[in-house]
Amino acid sequence: MIRTLLARATVIAATACAATVLTAAPAAAHGADAPDGSDYRTRVTGVTPARPGLTVRVIEAGARLELTNRTGRAIEVIGYSGEPYLRIGPDGVYENSRSPATYLNRTLAGDTALPADADPAAPPSWRRVDDGATVRWHDQRALWQESAPPDAARVAPEREHRVRDWTIPLRDGADPAQIAGTLDWVPPPDAYTWWAVTIVGLLAVGALGLLAAAYTAGARALSAVGVLLVVGGAVAVLYPVGRELDAGAQGVGGVLAGLLGGQVWALLTGLGALAAGGYALARRPAADFAVALAGACLALFSGVANAAVFTRSVAPVPWSSEVARVMVAAVLITGVGATAAGVLRLHAASRAATRSAEAADAQRGATPAG
Repeated sequence: MIRTLLARATVIAATACAATVLTAAPAAAHGADAPDGSDYRTRVTGVTPARPGLTVRVIEAGARLELTNRTGRAIEVIGYSGEPYLRIGPDGVYENSRSPATYLNRTLAGDTALPADADPAAPPSWRRVDDGATVRWHDQRALWQESAPPDAARVAPEREHRVRDWTIPLRDGADPAQIAGTLDWVPPPDAYTWWAVTIVGLLAVGALGLLAAAYTAGARALSAVGVLLVVGGAVAVLYPVGRELDAGAQGVGGVLAGLLGGQVWALLTGLGALAAGGYALARRPAADFAVALAGACLALFSGVANAAVFTRSVAPVPWSSEVARVMVAAVLITGVGATAAGVLRLHAASRAATRSAEAADAQRGATPAG
């Protein structure tokens, strides 16, 4: 039994460690075309002339804009060729199916092919897309679309640079207005420092598995790993909640819908780590295997999946990027460290069981026949 658990935990640990190393580069984007981080900070400086009840903010680390219209009037967002693109009013949100922006803004890269009837000079053909008062969209005017950073950033990468001031025209009935904002390049953090701290931390947690389980120190070590898993699990649940809030989720129902729709694995692994931590604190049978399994899943689905914040200056959460990096480091330290500790304890238990079996066999062989 112990050998089987050890073999399974070893496979899990190897997978977690390999994934941690191989995906140290920015991770793939989550659902809704939201990046895991960016080196470009987009800000909205205001709407001019001001419209009471009309608010605009940046979401998803600058990937999209969110406009909420509670003026009681229809507000139009103007597309790239001066054509009506979006209309937000008391009767809901509409998009102009003949506006090229309708298709170009469906992805962050703006690479959607235009249909034949996309013509900015044609009369608008409005299609209702939502019955609320809020719309969210990618807008190339507020983004940096090139793969290489701006020239100024390449010359002086140690400081921030203003890429451009941008505007997006609006129309309130017959009156023109505009959203104004800024786009800045922000130097990325020192990823090597963050990874070095993370590796030292996970090695320290993993070393708890070296303490013999049969002694008081080993029991306390298991409890310590359990506490760390509870903390890591809580952080792993909080981080995707923050991402959903940053993406514009409203209320508990909106956050839950976003989590279940796009970040269900991060949520489940966080909850699993909480359960495994309680299992370890209770010193239940097979706690070592539970710790190893929960730690590996935590590291993979909540740590590695968000490790892009180590290499990106702007994180897609409603708190500071430094706090986001600390949270991801804590999840990785807890996850990989708990996996290593669990595997070491399983290995020690397997060796102890083998020695006991050998001693029993030797004793039986030395006993004279009746």
